[in-house]
Order: sequence, then C-alpha cells, then structure tokens
Amino acid sequence: MTRLAGLLLSPGASGSRDDRTLVAIEHALAPLPVRRIEFPNRLAGSRAPDRPGPAVAHLRAQADDLAAELGVDPARIALGGRSFGGRMSSMAVAQGQPAAALVLLSYPLHPPGRPDRLRVEHLPDVRVPVLAVSGTRDPFGSPDELTEQLAALGGSLSTVFVDGNHSPRDEQAVAAAVRAWVLTTFP
Repeated sequence: MTRLAGLLLSPGASGSRDDRTLVAIEHALAPLPVRRIEFPNRLAGSRAPDRPGPAVAHLRAQADDLAAELGVDPARIALGGRSFGGRMSSMAVAQGQPAAALVLLSYPLHPPGRPDRLRVEHLPDVRVPVLAVSGTRDPFGSPDELTEQLAALGGSLSTVFVDGNHSPRDEQAVAAAVRAWVLTTFP
C-alpha cells in the first residue's frame, strides 16, 4: 500500500474552504498535511457553483501542486471533499488523476427527490480506496442508496453513516471517521 503523504479537500458547491467539517478533518489528521481549497468561481467572488470541467481541472492542478510542494508523486495524495467537492474529486480520479484514495463527504448521489437522476457513470473508473461518510437522513442519497450505488466503484469502499442530513451537525464524528479510516487504510 502506498504511504499517504497528504489530503486535498474541497467544499460543497456554495461552500468555502473554511467549512467546519473540512476544518475539523484537517485538525483530526494533524500532522498529515491537509490543503483545503476553493473552487475557481469562489476565488472570483461568485457563490454560483463551477461547471464540472473547470472544477475538475482546478482540482487536478491543486493536487499536482500539493504533491510537488511535498516532494512526492501525486499518487500519494488523497482527494476528497464535501458534496460537490467530493463528486468533482471522484470525477478527477476517474479521468486519470493519480491519487492514493478518495474521501467523499455527503456524496450527492442524486438531486433531492430525484433518485432517477443518479450521478454514478464515472464510478467504475475510480480504482482507489474510497471512504464515504454521509448523514443518515441525507436527501441526496440514503444509506441504502449510497451503499448500493457506490458498490460500482472500481476500488474498495468503506462507508460510515452519522446522524444528520446533508450537513451533519457533528463534524467531530465525521472527522473521527476519516481519521480512523486513514489510520487503518494507510498504517
């Protein structure tokens, strides 16, 4: 197993790098280097979500930049994020971005109330270990839906469900789940 050198975290569509859950994960993983990033639209002052193409390109550049800064191969960096950020990270890896793993927080499996509009086409091309942490009442994907649909991943899957909706209130529980998985997956 490749030794994990760092984690790149990205926010939800209208969120920021200072999302309380992303900050809690950074603290929980210390001293592992964690970089929390913004998407291009947010950097430009907009709260509108980015289109997938520019968002994925930005993630790939940020992951390569973090790897270069740490002096490691990009395959030693894990990617992840909340909702949109996790989805864009999974798309980047499916499109060939080297990565050690994916950390998907509140993965937006489908729009609320639209289980017929799944966002899973790219998942078989993800061939790295994946941790999915989600709320038990997330309208973007129930625990059963996530477990069933994420089984299409090309790599191993671990799931943790915490009390809450799409933004579980207990960020410490989410951070503890990520820490435990990282320590187990990358001893």
